[in-house]
Amino acid sequence: MTHSHLIGYVSIKDLPMFKEEDIKKSDIINLAFARIEDGKVISELHDYLSYIESAKKINPQIRFVLSIGGWGAGGFSKASSTKLGREQLIDSAIEHMKWAKLDGIDLDWEYPCMSIAGIDAAKDDKENFTYLLQGFRYAMNEQGFEDKLLTIAAAGDGYYTRCTQMDQVQQYVDYVQLMTYDLRGGFTVQTGHHTNLYANAIDFSSASVHQAVTYFVEAGVPKEKLVIGAAFYSRMWKGVPNVNNGLMQMAETTGGYGPSYSELLGDYIDKNGFTRFWDDEAKAPYLFNGDCFISYEDQESLTYKLNYMQEHGLYGLMYWEYGTDKSGTLLDFIHGKRLKKLEGMCMAAVKK
Repeated sequence: MTHSHLIGYVSIKDLPMFKEEDIKKSDIINLAFARIEDGKVISELHDYLSYIESAKKINPQIRFVLSIGGWGAGGFSKASSTKLGREQLIDSAIEHMKWAKLDGIDLDWEYPCMSIAGIDAAKDDKENFTYLLQGFRYAMNEQGFEDKLLTIAAAGDGYYTRCTQMDQVQQYVDYVQLMTYDLRGGFTVQTGHHTNLYANAIDFSSASVHQAVTYFVEAGVPKEKLVIGAAFYSRMWKGVPNVNNGLMQMAETTGGYGPSYSELLGDYIDKNGFTRFWDDEAKAPYLFNGDCFISYEDQESLTYKLNYMQEHGLYGLMYWEYGTDKSGTLLDFIHGKRLKKLEGMCMAAVKK
């Protein structure tokens, strides 16, 4: 099966709970997160190297990538503002990759030119982001790491492509991971889907997986370098009018971080007064109890995302994050769908 890479974010501190059966199902794991201090990359990886080594014995094909940054993680703007600063950041990141025997580096700068997460930012971030990735690729190649992955996580909306030079950036990275979750939530009081494949026609917001893919293709990123994101957690609004099952209503709160998928399974989905609804236009499920609205991901929405990934020839699917589905339900479902697709392709090849 072509273009079917499964990429997951696993918190470094959660490596001890990374189960053997899940290690076997995974292609690429982003270790979240290293951070930048005084222009250099630092992390707690030293304490977890044995877990990475054990995972590679269980699945020799698995690749571990060091993710640097995340929401509220600064230091990118200042470090990338000068050639010397970029070199220092790049060297420290590559050193991490070398001594931890990792398979690549993933930059999660959220976001160039924007200080909304309380980080340093500047207008020149747009160009400096390109220089930073160019510097990473050249340095990795010069040191004999041509086969190591260089990737980024990108916001799943148009503001990201406006604040970056994706037509140039894509030349230096192996793939671009679209964070097509939190498309609505922490900044909005209107309820809606946070990880939907398509936008509903009557929605004020056009944000969706499909819209994100469109933005990035138009910005110059080849489809085969795009990864779409799936959410293993939810977004929750409270004080929601009991109209239209709570969908697209003005709530009393913004859509804060909601229950994890394993918590949804145990206490929310068609339980304790919550009813599951399905938006067939957006290809997204949601829960409502008359006052509380929850947007989340499930097997039905994932089926549509996986089909979309295949039909559009994308690089793969990425999920945030492993620790929010302790039941293993969603990862197991994705793995099962991939196996069925592979079996179908093999059977078709045999018939030919």
